[in-house]
Amino acid sequence: MTTAVAAPFRFFSLQVVRTRRLGPSLVRVTFAGPDLHAFHSGGRDQSLSLFLPHPGQAEPVVPLELGDQWWQGWRELPDDVRAVMRSYTLRSLRRGPDEIDIDFALHGLESGAAAPAGPASRWAARATPGDRVLLLGPAVADNRAIRFRPPEDTDLVVMWGDETAVPAATAILESLPAGTRVRAWLEVGHAGDIQDVTTGADAEVTWLVREPGVGPPMALDALRGTRLPGCARPYVWLAGESGCVRALRRHFVGERGTDRRRVTFVGYWRHGLSEEQVRTQE
Repeated sequence: MTTAVAAPFRFFSLQVVRTRRLGPSLVRVTFAGPDLHAFHSGGRDQSLSLFLPHPGQAEPVVPLELGDQWWQGWRELPDDVRAVMRSYTLRSLRRGPDEIDIDFALHGLESGAAAPAGPASRWAARATPGDRVLLLGPAVADNRAIRFRPPEDTDLVVMWGDETAVPAATAILESLPAGTRVRAWLEVGHAGDIQDVTTGADAEVTWLVREPGVGPPMALDALRGTRLPGCARPYVWLAGESGCVRALRRHFVGERGTDRRRVTFVGYWRHGLSEEQVRTQE
């Protein structure tokens, strides 16, 4: 397996440039900023930390004046003052002008939703040009916050992601070189969230649309009934709700006999818990 380089990260002060609704539960927000020229990433499933303001605040409150002690200072701020921090993946980076896209999965905004929308979903749904955020992101392209790293001898890439992982999964698919064999299952809550994916890879992408009120992973049943193309050295990438990711990892390692060192699994969220609650349990 290749190893990520431990690289420096820094804060970027950004503003919303524009937004575009991609489907019933996905919105793309484009950001720009004066120092975005120093943002560097190899893409794929690049993880970022986004700091958002509370309603009524002009900008997110993060005590950057504390230097390396900003984290402790941020944690000590009152809950209704401290900037909301959420983890996202980079959808795309462009130069001339310097811009980045982040796709937000919107949950709990519809009438009769099982759980209310969180602060990030509410912010993204009403984001307008000029809104200010802070981003903690990479200053070099190859960094430890990129998890998708198939070994050089991989002969088949297998992927699963729910709607929170669709931005990373589609970015990965677009980055793969011609000839790479891929089987991917992407799971969403609405047919309108299905996207066209442009890739040079030899990719078969299956979109799974859940019935209302049904939680993922539909892919577990789909995979158990699927014979994967003949391969000796697969690489498996799984991302989305933590419980689903663990169940799928058990399927590949326990039922299919995949070498656990060739399985990357990332829990982007946990059912019934906010990111703050998950963080306190770690």
